[in-house]
Amino acid sequence: MSDEGFLILADISGFTAFVTATELQHGAEITGALLEAVMHRLAPPLEIQELEGDAVFAIGPEGTVDSRVIPNALMDAFRGFKEVQSRMALDDSCSCGACRATAQLNLKLIAHHGRFVRQVVGGHARVAGPDVILAHRLLKNPVDADGYLLFTEPALERAGVDPVASGMERRLLSYAHLGEMPCFVADPEPGWEPTFTESTHAEAAIGAS
Repeated sequence: MSDEGFLILADISGFTAFVTATELQHGAEITGALLEAVMHRLAPPLEIQELEGDAVFAIGPEGTVDSRVIPNALMDAFRGFKEVQSRMALDDSCSCGACRATAQLNLKLIAHHGRFVRQVVGGHARVAGPDVILAHRLLKNPVDADGYLLFTEPALERAGVDPVASGMERRLLSYAHLGEMPCFVADPEPGWEPTFTESTHAEAAIGAS
């Protein structure tokens, strides 16, 4: 039986260049601290599914999370990443290459909404399905920025966000075997805030009454 919900990926951009060009121990400590900060901001409300090297994979199954909190949860994760990064960059107690290069890292967040199945493989729980594959494929995209938020159209509609009012850029992405997917990109650096549709506000008011 399949489930439905949000599929979220938080990926450190510049990770490969960073870990291959800097000291192993400090580089691993830095990226570990950054990923931990992101995980703490995403869960709750989301459920951390897996740590995938330089990325955190989280899900928000229907009935377990309010879809309206997803955009702000992603922004919170971005701010958490930046807070830890800034603190590390200001620490001059170590002059190694890893510590000096910390400021070069950034975070990109992908949000999709779709169906998935839960399964256990080799004693490890995981989720699978075409939408899970698509969410991961979306990490490879033509967005020319190191840090950004990318929502697929299904995720944005489920969260009730108006992309035009929220100042988001529309992109039509295409992947082999998965087809085309309209996506919307936001720059989190200035402090992006989502603008919700009127219907979402109405639903929130009814739920609070």
